Amino acid sequence: MMRAVVYLLPLTFIFFTIADGKRILPLLQPQPLESFKVNATQNVGSCTYTVSIRTSCSSTTYTRDQISLAFGDAYGNQVYAPRLDDPYSRTFESCSTDTFQIKGPCTYQICYLYLYRSGYDGWKPESVTVYGYYTKAATFNYNVFIPNGVWYGFDFCSRRGSASA
Repeated sequence: MMRAVVYLLPLTFIFFTIADGKRILPLLQPQPLESFKVNATQNVGSCTYTVSIRTSCSSTTYTRDQISLAFGDAYGNQVYAPRLDDPYSRTFESCSTDTFQIKGPCTYQICYLYLYRSGYDGWKPESVTVYGYYTKAATFNYNVFIPNGVWYGFDFCSRRGSASA
């Protein structure tokens, strides 16, 4: 019995964590956040961010849903994009990557990101990467359908590690 525990303990650790070369991050799934407050007044800013969103190949063929995005740092700086979708320009089609330029306040290292979906089609992003001039790129891996009508994502601000670079 002790031998089984000795072999299973390291496997359990490997299963629940990943190493990215610099730090160990827990394997987390995105979570709903009912109490998330968007600070739209902060979007007057002097920094531009490039946001790259990869839509999963197992997503719906396309979506007409309204997609919003909010991300920020541990110090309360928040960037908000109220509408990223545009069904006429074929954004968020399955197996595609869409890139957006978003202006907002300058942040320190980005450690949280939430998506909001409103509509009936459904949408499954694979990952979202935010590139900032003063920060390292932050990638948030979703690979799940975003529920309707709720902010859904990650908050690594209170954890030791942050989003993978």
